[in-house]
Amino acid sequence: MQMIKFVHHTVWAFDAEWAPDPLAGRLLYGLDEQTPRADIMQTMWRNNGATEENPNPYLKTVMCRFLSIAAVTRRQGRDGSVRVDLMALPKTDDPDSPEAQEVAIVDRFLRALGEKKPQLVGYNSINADMKALLQRAVVKGLYQPQFAKRPNKPWEGVDYIARNSDWHVDLKELVGGWGVTSPSLHEMATLSGIPGKMDVAGNDVPNMWLAGKLGEIVAYNEFDALTTYLLWLRMAHFSGHFDAGQYHNEQQLVRELLEREGEQKPHLLQYLQKWNELRALTA
Repeated sequence: MQMIKFVHHTVWAFDAEWAPDPLAGRLLYGLDEQTPRADIMQTMWRNNGATEENPNPYLKTVMCRFLSIAAVTRRQGRDGSVRVDLMALPKTDDPDSPEAQEVAIVDRFLRALGEKKPQLVGYNSINADMKALLQRAVVKGLYQPQFAKRPNKPWEGVDYIARNSDWHVDLKELVGGWGVTSPSLHEMATLSGIPGKMDVAGNDVPNMWLAGKLGEIVAYNEFDALTTYLLWLRMAHFSGHFDAGQYHNEQQLVRELLEREGEQKPHLLQYLQKWNELRALTA
């Protein structure tokens, strides 16, 4: 039995970004509506174990709001041709736009999953991203019957929630160990010649959101989705789904994507440059 059991004709490698939800902070800690968002977030961190060494501890995901979801999509046609694209929500850098609101982001992504039913790929997505999506969808009162429909047994149909479902491939579950022995996405990718974290880290996102830098958050989110996809390609190659020639061609499709989209999104050309540098170093 292979580590990755199959590669569906439609694969989405995704990543999500979130930050402490000021509304959650006000409701849980009885804060006044006039309390600034930054002060609310500090209160949330302080009540969840903040220290001088770790001023912004990881919060329960139910207390956080989604800012962006990005995915690299791979679609294989009946003729064997493959198309790779990059999608990201929201499609605006205006944080006050209706499509930038959390309800719109989560609703659109889960609806697309329910309708398209791709094979989903993530990194720590079983324990983090998917749980956060479920928690926030319930909190926001969304209606997602197509996504929520599950087979009686994981192997009898599409199931993104079950830990042992092959429709949701969590790369960290495959390569990780216990506690500190588990590699981060940055570590696993960088040592494989794939860009990991570049100019932004996850801890930077809340302050970027407070500063209204939604466009930069979406760009960072796209980086992580690309990294997750490239790592999945490498692990699918290891598992025998792509031989050396096919693996080379699959990577070339990503290079073409970066060059194509880089005309409108210069940060993707920066990603391509970093990828070239790491490939040279690890060759």
